[in-house]
Amino acid sequence: MFLDKVNILIKAGNGGNGCVSFRREKYIAAGGPDGGDGGRGGDIIFEIDEGLNTLLPFKHRRKYIAENGDDGKKRKFHGKNGDDLVIKVPLGTIIRDAETDEIIKDMSTAERFVALKGGKGGWGNKKFATPTRQAPRFAKSGITGTELNVTLELKMIADVGLVGFPNVGKSTLLAYVSSARPKIANYHFTTLSPNLGVVEVYENSFVMADIPGLIEGASEGAGLGHDFLRHIDRCRLIVHVVDISASEGRDPVEDISKINAELEGYSAELATRPQIIAANKSDLGYNEESLKKLSEFGEVYLISGATGQGIDDLLVAIAEKLKTLPPITVYESEKLLEQEEVATDRSTDIDLVDGVYYVTGEWLEKVVGSVNFGDRESLQYFQRVLRKSGVIALLEEYGIVDGDTVDIYGMQFDYEK
Repeated sequence: MFLDKVNILIKAGNGGNGCVSFRREKYIAAGGPDGGDGGRGGDIIFEIDEGLNTLLPFKHRRKYIAENGDDGKKRKFHGKNGDDLVIKVPLGTIIRDAETDEIIKDMSTAERFVALKGGKGGWGNKKFATPTRQAPRFAKSGITGTELNVTLELKMIADVGLVGFPNVGKSTLLAYVSSARPKIANYHFTTLSPNLGVVEVYENSFVMADIPGLIEGASEGAGLGHDFLRHIDRCRLIVHVVDISASEGRDPVEDISKINAELEGYSAELATRPQIIAANKSDLGYNEESLKKLSEFGEVYLISGATGQGIDDLLVAIAEKLKTLPPITVYESEKLLEQEEVATDRSTDIDLVDGVYYVTGEWLEKVVGSVNFGDRESLQYFQRVLRKSGVIALLEEYGIVDGDTVDIYGMQFDYEK
């Protein structure tokens, strides 16, 4: 089975929480705080697997979550960092934001891509010790790892794309010129997925792809072509295979016109891509008038996938043509993932309900979780955070006065200027 488009959820690991601990050893007085920091969460990393040519491994698994960092330990022990999660994808996979359809990364090179960075670990109480605050009874929570819904879309990387109606001999041609072994049979839609083969012509080599399923209406979803048209996107050269013998009663000139219309319906730019016409099954005979009309669409080469007639000349022409064409398209990123900015987002919302000011914000929830409200120094730290972050100023803009109640994730207090 072939799968070339799938949606998955990716999530970086959460940072571990800092530890609140004090050194307690015999004969050592006032040991002081020794809580360690939490470990960093694991990253989400995409990597090319040369052995993959389909997204089928993603059919039954749609969530990919990296390991969380461990919490800090006493005796200043740092929590273990979470392991990175490496996701293997085929060469040519495009990663898109599932909501906006923006391109995040085109996996067309061997380099790894860090899609999401793990959350930072929280500080242990050792980090909060100062000459005036020698016994802090609070630590910092770890940062939650970012998550994102992405679409993986495979656009095969090939120099040459073989297009044409079913049963015109595309798979036979690919099998003849390369070591690819596609299924070949004398019925329509024998080929149910694109096949790639490496073709060597003297000192030159190029990758050729057999694109199956193109019929009239393919660009609108008919047949298999709607699913596989995307694989022609990167092809530098299109080799249009037609049955010049008209063995199935179709007009080869009309066939090429219809397929070109489908290419244009899918992408106007694709329709302008250079073409070479491979007039296949010439060993069965052909009409000279049809051959003349085909030349209006591009260079025509009479070939026979069954006997090998004319194929060498076709391959040489393809190799020479490729020398004049620009390299395979690599799509530019349209969206940059700024995980660190997301993780440190200080946006705050305030709602006044029945005289109570409800203050919310993802970062505030983490701060509340790290505060020991039974400890005076911890409370003082919390108050300083509210002032430095602008929460107090924001409350004053909303008209808060002395004695009004403030609620921050269930922790309520009366406001005093």
